[in-house]
Parts: sequence; structure tokens; C-alpha cells
Amino acid sequence: MDLKVCIGCALIGLAVSGSVAAPGTADRIQGEKLPATVVDDVVVPVPGEVFLVLEKLSAPNWRALLRTGEPRAAGDRARTALLLGTVIADGFIAVQAQDREEVKRIGKTVLALSSAIGVRKSVVARSNSIIEAADAQAWPRVRSELDKALQDVQAAMTELHDEQLAQLVSLGGWLRGTEVLTTVVGSAFSADGAELLHQPALVDYFSGRIAGMDSRLKGNPLVSEIAGKLQEIRPLVAVENGRRISREDVERLRTISSDLLRSILAKSAA
Repeated sequence: MDLKVCIGCALIGLAVSGSVAAPGTADRIQGEKLPATVVDDVVVPVPGEVFLVLEKLSAPNWRALLRTGEPRAAGDRARTALLLGTVIADGFIAVQAQDREEVKRIGKTVLALSSAIGVRKSVVARSNSIIEAADAQAWPRVRSELDKALQDVQAAMTELHDEQLAQLVSLGGWLRGTEVLTTVVGSAFSADGAELLHQPALVDYFSGRIAGMDSRLKGNPLVSEIAGKLQEIRPLVAVENGRRISREDVERLRTISSDLLRSILAKSAA
């Protein structure tokens, strides 16, 4: 699954979704259809449209959602891949905030983390383009370069037969997007906003990808922790028998995603 899609979806999220449904099922947010794409049989709304919905619901203070600190490559590649996904997600948030210096910092961090997992060569030019576009405050171009950076990283990983690490990059981006989305929805709770969190298909997608990983990656303590937490997330985002996602569900989702992000960032921040 494309990281851009995961971020968008999450944020995004939230998975963003207005609701992520099985193929053939209409995705709706308050009855309003969003442009969507199908990725590995999961229907995922277009990220840009999700941002627009969030703006209409609560006009988020994007700058306040930016993180501080300088993430550094971790000791193992699984953690670094997850971390890279969270940083690319931060790039989309910085674009929404139109924060030039933060986007430039993130562009440099993406390059450093890509180097740590052996794909620096594929993102050098893209990182420079992100920085140049940020200097020019050409926000649509910055967003496009972030999209392409992620695609370049994943293509390079595939060439190196590191597809499972590429999946962890996507998972890291999704977790960061989910944290942001739950923060936005929780700050001005409404049933409409909470609908953005209805994404059981995405949770199933990531759970399945982890289950299919080789024993070394699946046994990584951090990956194992995330797998367990996905099982806690699943019932919170599933809407069945007339149940709706509550304020308490949103807060629990925020806590879980925030805790996982702290685990990913452990020993990697300056």
C-alpha cells in the first residue's frame, strides 16, 4: 500500500477515511462521497479530499500538531523504517501548516533515515526538491515531492527485496496520521468527525501484513507490540449493529497511537 495513501487515509485517517469499506461498498462522510482509490482491495479516500473535510469540520491548527525533536536512525532497520514513515507523515502536516523551515528540516531527516536503511541514492534529488519548493513556498509542489519521495523509497526497497520494510514505512505513516486525526477529532468531538475513524479494513490490512512477515521481523519487539495494539484498535474503529464511534473510543485510539509512536521514537530523538 502506498504510504501517501496510508497517511492520507489516516489523517488522515484516518485513515482517513470517511469510512473505509470493503470493495463495492460506498464510502461516505456525512453522506458526501469522497474521491477514492482501491489499493490491495481496500477502498481508500484521496488524501487531499480528507484534508478538506477536516478543515470543514474543525479548521485544525496544523502548526500545533507538528512535533519537536530531531528523529535519528535507530539501531535496527525495522524501527528506522517505522520512524521514516512517521517523518514523511509529518511532512504532510507541515505542508498543511505552511511551515517552510519545518518542511526543510523534514526533507533533510527523510534523507538521513533513507540513508540508514540503504536507499539514500533514490531520494537525494527528491529531498533537495522538497527543500527548494519549501523555500519558494510552493506548497502543492512540496506535497507532490513528498508523494514521490515515498514512492522512490518503496521502489528502492522492493529492488533490494525489502518489501516487508516498505510495509513498515507505510505502517509508521498510518500510526502518525491516526494520532493526528484523533487529536483533531477529539478536540472538537462530533459524531461526523468520529466517522473519519471508521477504518476496520485498514486495520485488517496492516494486521495481515505483519502476520505474513518473516519470523525475524515479526518477532521484533516493536513490531510485535504494534501487532498486539492493532487488535485493540480493531473493535474501536468497527461500527456494527448501529454502534457509533464515541468520544471515549477516540480518546482510547489517540492514547494507543501516541504510545506506539513513543515506542518508535525511543532512543531515536536528539
